[in-house]
Amino acid sequence: MIVSANQYFLLNEHAARLMKGNISPDNEPANRLVLGSTSPFRAALLEKLGLAFEVDAPDVDEQPLDQETPQQLVMRLARAKAEAVAKRHPGSLVIGSDQVACIDHQILGKPGSRANAINQLSLASGKRVTFYTGLCLHNRATGHTQTVCEPFHVHFRVLSRAQIERYLDAETPYNCAGSFKSEGLGIALFTRMEGDDPNALIGLPLIRLIALLDAEGIKVP
Repeated sequence: MIVSANQYFLLNEHAARLMKGNISPDNEPANRLVLGSTSPFRAALLEKLGLAFEVDAPDVDEQPLDQETPQQLVMRLARAKAEAVAKRHPGSLVIGSDQVACIDHQILGKPGSRANAINQLSLASGKRVTFYTGLCLHNRATGHTQTVCEPFHVHFRVLSRAQIERYLDAETPYNCAGSFKSEGLGIALFTRMEGDDPNALIGLPLIRLIALLDAEGIKVP
């Protein structure tokens, strides 16, 4: 898997903080915690919980299955990512996550190109877009697996082609479901948001994760 220079810097910055002890050893879980993702945004979210963790990249085919709903897709892929990473980390607790965006029951994947991003944002203009985030916590030692799906809704402004072009000039969200980065300038594309956990929009619903960790005996705080 190719990791960008920015991802490399952020992930190594996280590792440096762990080595310096900025995350308290008192919060170290009995089972090693592993984030099955190289996303620096998910890593930054997980750091909020004050738990020491490692990161590892899953290698999973993300193509949807025939007749698979968005909820089924993200839950299946979140579990597949967690289980794939867990094979390399005996005795660990592994977090897997996956996200898709949907408009009128149509799944929008990662655009991968500017042309696809323009099409996605044009489709989202003036509409409510639902983001489904699958979250999995897999205990490698016991085989116990918890998987949930967290929805989050975004209402888009009516966007002109010029606005879409300017946004894509400023950011390149071609690896982001829905073709925007809500943690960046993408927030300017919305009129409002609906959901229980705004962290879900960035890709890691922390409120649900805290409940899953609690079921494994890890208390936050």
